[in-house]
Amino acid sequence: MKVWKRNAVVAAIVLFVCVAVYLNWSYQSGETADAGKTLGEAALVNGQTSDPLVGGTAASPDPASSASPEAGTTGGGSYFDSARLNRQQARDSALAILQDSIANESADETMKEANGEAIQTLASYTVSEAQIENLVTAKGYTDCVAFIGDESVSVVVSAREGGLTDADVAKITEIVTDETGMEASQVKIIEAEG
Repeated sequence: MKVWKRNAVVAAIVLFVCVAVYLNWSYQSGETADAGKTLGEAALVNGQTSDPLVGGTAASPDPASSASPEAGTTGGGSYFDSARLNRQQARDSALAILQDSIANESADETMKEANGEAIQTLASYTVSEAQIENLVTAKGYTDCVAFIGDESVSVVVSAREGGLTDADVAKITEIVTDETGMEASQVKIIEAEG
């Protein structure tokens, strides 16, 4: 009976991840009308914004003079912003599904415990990914994004002039292994063009 419950939990989690990937894909294919927009770029009406972090008024009411090609980016380009957004949307979808199943009164305690553990794992991955990204950028790389899975970690780093050297790969690998406890053979480092 325990094996059946465990398999049911694993099947449910796989189903949740598949749903999250599908939702992400359907969201991406519906963005063709907004192809000219930059992620994170805000549209201000009459130079006013309700965002308390920006303030009440924009410095220039003319969007053409205040918007730059790098608006909303962290310096590494739109790939990194898009990758972070996609990762967060997939995690949010999976998290919502797991939380709904925990809140379901008809679910048994074993299922609720397994889903609670899955939520803790997602939270742990999120914290570790952010820590890896912060440490890699602190080492002088323009931008990076990390993806942690059960058996591996992928780190996408912005391209440097002349490409990544063996020393660069060693630095990044050390950061990842220290943060995650995974072996160096489980770390994949990818260089991305801005």
